Amino acid sequence: MRLLQLLVLLIAFSSQASAIPRLYDTYGENVDQRRQQSSSNSSWLLSKDSFGTGVDHLALFSSMKGSQGVLFGGMATFDVYHLQNFNTQASYSYMCVANHQGDDYSTENVVAAGWMVSPTSYVDSETHFYTLWTADGYKSVGCYNLDCDGFVPVQNAPITPGDTLDLAKGKINITIKIFKNKVDGDWWLYFGYDNHKLSAVGYWPKSIFTTMVDHANLIQWGGYTFSETGVASPAMGNGHWPGKDSAAVRGVRFVDDSGNGYKIDPWPGALGASISHKECYGAAVSGDEMFYYGGPGGCTK
Repeated sequence: MRLLQLLVLLIAFSSQASAIPRLYDTYGENVDQRRQQSSSNSSWLLSKDSFGTGVDHLALFSSMKGSQGVLFGGMATFDVYHLQNFNTQASYSYMCVANHQGDDYSTENVVAAGWMVSPTSYVDSETHFYTLWTADGYKSVGCYNLDCDGFVPVQNAPITPGDTLDLAKGKINITIKIFKNKVDGDWWLYFGYDNHKLSAVGYWPKSIFTTMVDHANLIQWGGYTFSETGVASPAMGNGHWPGKDSAAVRGVRFVDDSGNGYKIDPWPGALGASISHKECYGAAVSGDEMFYYGGPGGCTK
């Protein structure tokens, strides 16, 4: 897999794992250059597992505070779907919270959570809840879910990273909140269905981070897909172009260090859109604290 490599992000399991979203072009980085700066197993990838050659596609919104900004968290409610006809492709929807310092990608700290479909990763075509983190720009420190020491699950959590989401009755909505708790300084993840009764899933200890010990400076919300070069990219969201029939992200907010969400001001002027392949995907603000995103895919480069 290549958050949110999001932010988001989102963002491995085997030597054949697909890509992961990472922080995308918010500060004008050249993606090809970033790949060249990385080792074959590092900075562009969270894990050491990849196809090696592939194409990343993103449609997302990012906070625009810049590297000097101070943020303590974010939240949103995501439409969740069961996407089909995947082989080696992967599709994610996610939020990532990060600290990104200029061109020094080795210091990039990221936490992310969302939903994903990746048959290569999970050996099924189900929709999974996932988390990820890195403390060194995706070189070697960090992982998905509970695949390494880092994320600490709590007892009686409403969900465990990697769990399958039940879509037997069709689309569902999940709410994700990530924030730095001022009491213990750790980065906490909360989860609920359709913004009801959010409960703690667990936390990333502040001790595993370098640049995110005190705060974040970037938050991203949106979608990501990966496909091998020459293979048509998969659907993002629910496969529809942004609009009333597409996937949506609602209740997009910043979160303070007490865990309280607050409005992004100005909306949507404090956010910037990043769409890597406009012929296949899109993202568009719709009303207060909400945007549509996604697309049918089909890009091969």
